[in-house]
Amino acid sequence: MLNLAPSLLFSRILTLIIALTIHEFSHALVADHFGDVTARNAGRLTLNPLKHLDVFGSLMLLVVGFGWAKPVPVNPYALRRRSESALMWVSLAGPASNLLLAILAGLVLRFRMVPWRASAAGSMLPSPAEFLFTFLSINLLLMLFNLIPLSPLDGEKVLSYLLPYRLQPGFESIQRYGPLLIMVLLFVLPLVGIDLIRWVMSPALTQLQKFIIGVG
Repeated sequence: MLNLAPSLLFSRILTLIIALTIHEFSHALVADHFGDVTARNAGRLTLNPLKHLDVFGSLMLLVVGFGWAKPVPVNPYALRRRSESALMWVSLAGPASNLLLAILAGLVLRFRMVPWRASAAGSMLPSPAEFLFTFLSINLLLMLFNLIPLSPLDGEKVLSYLLPYRLQPGFESIQRYGPLLIMVLLFVLPLVGIDLIRWVMSPALTQLQKFIIGVG
């Protein structure tokens, strides 16, 4: 983080505030729609960033480009439709919000609504195009990262709903080790040169950037 240009640091901080806040708010909003008021009662049905941001997850986003916020509390038994489909939609709401934010930023770039130019050397602020590209990229990374099918990430609930019933027991047994596996993937394996998350996410990110912006 200390080696980041001031303009990039500014872009990441502002993106963090917007993207993670809307991500968690989206979880709370959809849960509330399905009748679970747990997030509302916890003060999480809000766009106030202070209610959502997690210190360590925010630092990770600044340093490596993706991170997390404090999870929104959800009570599956309070959902009006007491089925995994409701929980799946609640889980999917966060990554979907990041995709929508990325598309909105990408459309501005795609249709040249701002000039494609870099910020001045040493500038504290990015150019509009630089900020939008960072905003688009980080939102896509947040979406991809949160769709990893390991607990407690959103992808775990999404894949749990989509998996055939016969595969559920095996999948659930893996989820007991989900947080540990995520820590290994993020921090242990890269120390020995094995960065599986980046190897998988980087090509997906590049293709999504090209598709949304319309350029290589």
